[in-house]
Amino acid sequence: MSMIEISRLTKDYGGGRGVFDLSFTVEKGEVFGFLGPNGAGKTTTIRHLMGFLTPQSGCCRIDGLDCAGHASEIQRNLGYIPGEIAFFDEMTGDGFIRFLADYRGLQDLSRAQALKERFELDAHGRLKKMSKGMKQKIGIVCAFMHDPAVLILDEPTSGLDPLMQNRFVELIQEEKARGKTILMSSHMFEEVERTCDRVAILKEGRLAAVDSVAALKKTRRRSYTVVFPTTEQAAAFAAEWDGVLTVGGRRVTAAVQDGLLPFLQALERYGAEDLDADRQSLEDVFMQYYGGGRP
Repeated sequence: MSMIEISRLTKDYGGGRGVFDLSFTVEKGEVFGFLGPNGAGKTTTIRHLMGFLTPQSGCCRIDGLDCAGHASEIQRNLGYIPGEIAFFDEMTGDGFIRFLADYRGLQDLSRAQALKERFELDAHGRLKKMSKGMKQKIGIVCAFMHDPAVLILDEPTSGLDPLMQNRFVELIQEEKARGKTILMSSHMFEEVERTCDRVAILKEGRLAAVDSVAALKKTRRRSYTVVFPTTEQAAAFAAEWDGVLTVGGRRVTAAVQDGLLPFLQALERYGAEDLDADRQSLEDVFMQYYGGGRP
């Protein structure tokens, strides 16, 4: 039995908004990436898993329990980071952590303390004066502090600096090694590449595809921005290289998919002065992986 199961889930808000006949599973001990542009239906799907919404048709189950009918039972052993975390602004960060610990009946806060130290979180101040990154760290502490078996994480590193993002990736890797089941929405390819076993993409409320990260990596197209000494050399390179995306003066952006050596050899022939790898969102990677036009 899969730990998370979504079967033919439909919630139609009209005007093409919602999710439609959505089915996929997440196995016990798996980290599953969940991707889609804004409005694709990720949050709607997650709210059904949390029991906040009732399906028009289909169902969601976590550990065999129906999410709509057994939400409170499911949530006892579940950690959740919403896309927008709701806080009581007059509370302190520590007060909010204790409030949720009391709600869960959690008396031992040693794990919460360890997480605070890991993310260098000083939670004494009032929430309304905290930055987005500070609030996100509190959300992480609250989601993980009761050592849940299942975690549902919606853009969990939003607002974190690169150092804290890396620490979060390490935390996910550790939880995965301990057998936790994790559904994680993210737009960062490196984050997903380092943590997830499989990834799904939603497009307009429908499942475009599900595949392993290993399969995705094999077909990943990287893009580079190159600066040449002259516009003539840039134009000559652009005329030769089949994967040119843009040309502007001495600067050329080109795509590379089948190995770097031919690309580097072409750059050497035309005397490239500078080379930068462009950062890709996971959405960009998936759109090129699935051809961009699949529903």
